[in-house]
Amino acid sequence: MADFDSEANRFSARASRYARVGANVGGVAARMAGAKLFGFKGETPTNAAALAQALGGLKGPIMKVAQLLATVPDLLPPEYAAELQKLQADAPPMGAAFVKRRMMAELGPDWQGRFASFDLKPAAAASLGQVHKATSLDGTALACKLQYPDMQSAVEADLKQLELAFSLHRRLSSWLDTREIAKEIGARVREELDYEREAKHAVLYGNVLRDIDAVRVPAIHHDLSTKRLLTLGWLEGEKILTFADGPIEVRNRLAQAMFKAWWHPFSRAAVIHGDPHLGNYTVFSEGGEPSGINLLDYGCVRIFHPRFVGGVVDLYRGLLDDDRDRVVHAYETWGFKNLNGELIDILNIWARFIYGPLLEDRTRTVADGVKPGDYGRRQAFEVHQALKERGPVTVPQEFVFMDRAAVGLGAVFLHLRSELNYHRLFEAEIERFSLDALAGRQAEALTVAGLPQPV
Repeated sequence: MADFDSEANRFSARASRYARVGANVGGVAARMAGAKLFGFKGETPTNAAALAQALGGLKGPIMKVAQLLATVPDLLPPEYAAELQKLQADAPPMGAAFVKRRMMAELGPDWQGRFASFDLKPAAAASLGQVHKATSLDGTALACKLQYPDMQSAVEADLKQLELAFSLHRRLSSWLDTREIAKEIGARVREELDYEREAKHAVLYGNVLRDIDAVRVPAIHHDLSTKRLLTLGWLEGEKILTFADGPIEVRNRLAQAMFKAWWHPFSRAAVIHGDPHLGNYTVFSEGGEPSGINLLDYGCVRIFHPRFVGGVVDLYRGLLDDDRDRVVHAYETWGFKNLNGELIDILNIWARFIYGPLLEDRTRTVADGVKPGDYGRRQAFEVHQALKERGPVTVPQEFVFMDRAAVGLGAVFLHLRSELNYHRLFEAEIERFSLDALAGRQAEALTVAGLPQPV
């Protein structure tokens, strides 16, 4: 009977979520569809603001999905992306009594006795859960990430609405086939619900980055963690934007640490941090001097097959040496179908933008005169216009978060106004690259972390 009640409650919560999301988003979608039907431009600032307001009022997973959509290049018109990026994943925090009940559900009735202290007021609230500062019985500072209740029902309801939104998008704008994009976003958001998997991601990163002093990964406290509670070591640090107006040598040091935090795991274990949001990093100091980056969140992590990394290296080498055959091979490796000369030229617009800083052997900014929120928008518009003329294109599933993370990382460099030789930094990461060596390193790292090998 208890199982039936539990399932009924989950169904009820999911049905309620469908209704709320559908009502809020459906009104805006209908307005957009009507404008298209009667020949008016539906991509207006008014509609964009209305959509952002509809999503922002819901909180929870739909906000995370909205933010993901806003950072996938050329998926949304600039007006929509700008509005959705304003959304802050700050769902109303759970009250003290509710936190106690949630902690009891995860660690049992004696949960408080397992901590020397536990602050019932959250240190941070996000879309899927909130973080509490605590102290272990041996005096270690802890960060306890506690998931909101019934998030699985909320996620499934929101992803169902996302499928409907993508279906509408395909009908109104047939140049981009969004089915693989929807599949990838759904897979990553569902993974973020599993804190046991996130703990394994953190172990993986701790292993891969163990020799990189400029990047710190928190320790996992498995005895105080469950599928919906993740307890890590607390890493003291300041917000990265605190240093946006600091001395150039400090900004460059932090940018170089960010480069290492992203590209080193990719080149050594075919894994990326798919959410380079400014809130996922803080800056640690040594001797009063800002020294490196704390990498805080491991929910949105993408593990690739080594051949995908091979495609990244092939495209880089192909663009560097003007070797078109190698460029084509890279796109084929990633799963782009029906390639011809015209499509390759269109894809190269975006490729030359993403790889631009890596191709020039000189000290430079990541993009001169570009604001962080505008990074990649002009090139994405060019690709958008060219693909509209050509017809439907399917973006391979694996490509989505790689692209998104690269744009997010570039935006961080723009915030810091760093000036680095990105070419030499990248060359150092792929020096003596081989697929066999990468496959061996990845297999070892994933085995240690308890994660499955990619298919």
